Amino acid sequence: MSFDNTSLADLLRQHADTNPDGIFASFNGDPLSFAMLDSQSSALAAWARSRGLRSGDHVAVMMRNSMQTLAVVFGLAKAGLVWVPLNAQQRGQGLQYIINHSKPDLVIADSDLLTTIAECGADDPREGFLVQGVAGDHPRLTDVLSSGSPFAEPAPGLDAPFAIMYTSGTTGQPKGVIVSNRMIRLAGDGVSLVAASRAGDVMFVWEPLYHIGGAQLLGLPMTHGVTLAMVDRFSASRFWSQVREYNATHIHYLGGILQILLKQPESAMDRDHPVRVAWGGGCPGDIWEAFQNRFGVQIRECYGMTEASSITTFNDKGIVGSVGNAVPWFTVDLLDADGKPVPQGERGEIVVRTAMPGAIFPGYFDNPSATEKALRNGALYTGDLGTYDREGNLIFHGRMTDSVRCRGENVSAWEVERVASDHPAIEDCAMIGVAAEIGEQDIKLFIKPKTGSSVQPAEVSTWLSARLASYQNPRYIAVVDEFERTPSQRIMKHKLSKRLDDCWDRFAKDL
Repeated sequence: MSFDNTSLADLLRQHADTNPDGIFASFNGDPLSFAMLDSQSSALAAWARSRGLRSGDHVAVMMRNSMQTLAVVFGLAKAGLVWVPLNAQQRGQGLQYIINHSKPDLVIADSDLLTTIAECGADDPREGFLVQGVAGDHPRLTDVLSSGSPFAEPAPGLDAPFAIMYTSGTTGQPKGVIVSNRMIRLAGDGVSLVAASRAGDVMFVWEPLYHIGGAQLLGLPMTHGVTLAMVDRFSASRFWSQVREYNATHIHYLGGILQILLKQPESAMDRDHPVRVAWGGGCPGDIWEAFQNRFGVQIRECYGMTEASSITTFNDKGIVGSVGNAVPWFTVDLLDADGKPVPQGERGEIVVRTAMPGAIFPGYFDNPSATEKALRNGALYTGDLGTYDREGNLIFHGRMTDSVRCRGENVSAWEVERVASDHPAIEDCAMIGVAAEIGEQDIKLFIKPKTGSSVQPAEVSTWLSARLASYQNPRYIAVVDEFERTPSQRIMKHKLSKRLDDCWDRFAKDL
């Protein structure tokens, strides 16, 4: 497959020259042209150089989605500075770890997040802070972006680092994925395949840029003629009205987004929108057709990891429950514990290979043990489980580590959560393993009720017992008001309580 070897930074320059008034993106309805983004990003690159920052230096960015954030990301790319996105919701030891581990020479942040950064106890960056908003003694980002300073240095090569993106850390310590300029370009090409995009399409962007779900879209306005309609955050209640307002043709989903949207009250406006395609990962088979039928959009499912340029497979055949087949630059094998291919229909670890040098990440930043585990003989061992159906379509079964050993059986959280989320009063749920009095582990299920609904754990347990194997039925059920989530709306399971005295117990005598 041929591939255009132009970096995002050079693509932006080209479009600013040939189509200066063209719209790269809108943010909450306000447009951002190619010329404006090019000018502001060049000013940021020039300022960074004036402060002594050189190609390859790290710059941590703790900003919510905004026009200024876009300028920062492209400015760093122009200067060859490595973008270290920080989750704007992160705090405490988790934030301290990522800042200290990534060793940034500069931190760019929204002003209201400075206190959060200071309180986490992280080391101060060599070049201090550049601040969006009220800056105090720090230089102001707005002044830098509006300075008009030119920047004419050639952009770094495609294999130079574009970013270090830390994994969400749903089950443990985050790992910093080194994402090259080539990988971020391939991510955009993968998105276009999944979403079947066309020139003139409008992609609704609720995902934060500090997550690959948002970052992977950055090239599409230049490479595929797509406009990004960005908003500040995901809102289930405002979702469809925003989509209509911005005339979006595509929406993206991750985690439980589709389930959350389905559980909003039905409305005559459910089909009064321009959306053609909903694309993403994690759509259960039983949700698939319900979503398509209610909202009149096509579901296009994919599978991928940041470590493999975000998109590995895509389903363009409409096979419900499948994540499809590999994009042209990858091949996917399913291997057993001995590294041998599993028979058709049996589960194996998803292992990704490529004939395109640089399509798979070079490793985790400053984490050789994790790199060695993930990269073996040029292949990426994902730690995810999959099967192939008779037609060779990949079915995703969740993380190998996201399971519980209960009564001699391996219980997949993916499977239990998928069943529980079908309960009419449950908006979202999460399963973990907890200590058992006898045997390996017991199952604890956390459920968030649908707004306006009352959930009784005993009733839920009875409902589940008719739909799950006995060893899969959770012993413990806890009702929560909300979950702590990653930027992609995945539940942070490592923060869920493993206590046994704060929940309903199916085995208790007094039910």
